[in-house]
Amino acid sequence: MSDEKDGAAVRFPPPFAYLSGIAIGALLQSFVTPLSMAIGRELRIAGAGIVAALGVGIMAAAAGPFKKTEQDPKPWKPTPAIISTGIYGYSRNPMYVSMALLQACVGIALLNGWILVLIPPVLWLVYYTAIRHEEVYLERKFGETYLSYKRSVRRWL
Repeated sequence: MSDEKDGAAVRFPPPFAYLSGIAIGALLQSFVTPLSMAIGRELRIAGAGIVAALGVGIMAAAAGPFKKTEQDPKPWKPTPAIISTGIYGYSRNPMYVSMALLQACVGIALLNGWILVLIPPVLWLVYYTAIRHEEVYLERKFGETYLSYKRSVRRWL
């Protein structure tokens, strides 16, 4: 298998799914009907800050092993080895979890309930356009090694 064809058949970059959720939430809030949240300023800032810190922390923990092993985290690029240590011992998709947390942070910071309500559909979109293709690719490439990892580590949390 050449490197050009060695990769998951991901056609829509997952970060764009989360950005789309934020953009659609902003449009719904502005042009359809507001789905506001009655949260005081201090609680909003604290909540958004905590969720942002979690999202950034998880993203850093998820990106570190890619840098250490010199792998490209883009899901459509070749995967030379399965990363199963660190945060990947708890979640098979910590980067996607972190992006969902960052989407939640934006929703909280803007008091936009639509952005929060759209997180489950965005997660479904990420599953449909990326994760299921990644799993097929990893099963094909790594066989029982990946299947064993898949059985022992949850997809999300």
